[in-house]
Amino acid sequence: MKTRQIGQTDLSVTEVAFGCASIGNLYREVSEAEAMAVLDAAWNADIRYFDTAPHYGRGLSEQRLGRFLAGRDDVVISTKVGRVLSPAQAPIGEADSYVNPAQNDVRYDYSGDGIEESFEQSCERLGRTDIDILYVHDIGEYTHGAAANKGHMAAFLESGYDRLVRLKERNRIKAFGLGVNECQVCLDVMENAGPLDVILLAGRLTLLDRSAEDRLVPACDAAGTSLVLGGIFNSGILATGPVDGATYDYGPAPQDVRDRVQTLQDRAERHGLPLATAALQFAFRHPATASVLLGTAKPASLLRNLDALAQPLPAGAEPAIA
Repeated sequence: MKTRQIGQTDLSVTEVAFGCASIGNLYREVSEAEAMAVLDAAWNADIRYFDTAPHYGRGLSEQRLGRFLAGRDDVVISTKVGRVLSPAQAPIGEADSYVNPAQNDVRYDYSGDGIEESFEQSCERLGRTDIDILYVHDIGEYTHGAAANKGHMAAFLESGYDRLVRLKERNRIKAFGLGVNECQVCLDVMENAGPLDVILLAGRLTLLDRSAEDRLVPACDAAGTSLVLGGIFNSGILATGPVDGATYDYGPAPQDVRDRVQTLQDRAERHGLPLATAALQFAFRHPATASVLLGTAKPASLLRNLDALAQPLPAGAEPAIA
């Protein structure tokens, strides 16, 4: 599998990455055997970039990824900061759509001390002394709302950003950036804090939602900031099509979104492409893309998506993903 450079660093990642939210029991409980099987499928497909976060199952995803990667070299790992975990004060059956997560409570902390505490916790769960890429997770109004995010952003600007710079200077991380679902916060941080090596952007540079192309993609191009794309199916509807029960941005898809997706599906099928393949190919072939995240708990789903990426486009199909 080919690799692509991250920002202006010496770090390169495989052009397809494995996203580890599902192995944190997202929406359903995944057994240890199932988690290891899908990670093994990713490894055997030559994926060497794995993305996780404390948020994914309150640390469960990191623990499982750490166990799988123990003793394996030549791999790039990214995780995230902004949430600090601590032993749960009461049993947790479900939290933030994660079923039977690790028994940890969570607090948001985007200060320098909070970022470093989260980072050290992740290193312990992953069984590593350093981490390749560190993303500041879910800072922005999309997650916190305008009022709450003012405090989080103030903490990050006051000490959080500088702590990331220091971690990089100490070679504890090789690159850092944001892991978010919105464009504006990326522009705000780049303007008010400093340069970013990479942004993991979920759902805003897809076949359906191309809002990042307006300002963020040009800003990243000018600054030498890479984009890793997550949420390329917009949480489901670009995989399923506009069927009853289709999901968009982690909730039921509104009718206007379903109508737009129907148009996209009709266009793709006229050019001989299933909608999901068109969505995959759009993200993978976009000139701003450094890597595309594929996340699932099922090896068959991962291999199906990899096969769709590997197949050449039918003659004349470029307009379906343009």
